Amino acid sequence: MTGLRGACAVLYVCALGVMLTASGGASTMDQTSPGAGPIVVLETAKGTIEVETYPEEAPKTVARVIELVKKNFYNGQRFHRAEPKFVVQVGDPQTRNMQLQEWWGRSGFGKPIGVSEITKKRRHLRGAVAMAYAGTDPRAADSQFYITLRNAPELDVKYTVWGRVISGMAAADRIERGDILKKASVKE
Repeated sequence: MTGLRGACAVLYVCALGVMLTASGGASTMDQTSPGAGPIVVLETAKGTIEVETYPEEAPKTVARVIELVKKNFYNGQRFHRAEPKFVVQVGDPQTRNMQLQEWWGRSGFGKPIGVSEITKKRRHLRGAVAMAYAGTDPRAADSQFYITLRNAPELDVKYTVWGRVISGMAAADRIERGDILKKASVKE
């Protein structure tokens, strides 16, 4: 009987883990990395996404994002880029105006970060959060950032990865162009 009970308990725990992961609940992504900084919480039209930050590898980038979050800069913006199984992107204040849709993705806070904090340590794995920039100079990154929806090694060492989704990837997967980022906040 003990062997049968133990086998049933193992099956139950495995089934529970599969159900939680499939429902977007607890998974290995729910754990923060060593050295992770404040958590950025993104309340979107499709659900809540939590992002751990990497201030050790990208101190100026993380400081900029936290500054903008605390100024409510991202609140009410729309995701102007949503490419299924690739990325979703936000950070252009023009997206609050539906009449400017053809211009979405071309604006930002107006002050480049001015440094490129690209590191080989942080890769574009599924759930990576990185700064976007126009042109060819990563120091021009301003306020726009993206979340990778799949592993994207073609983006490695080209963009500053400043965080990783630790909760809410299912919500990120459902985001479409024009969906609203209702509120961004910081959990310290």
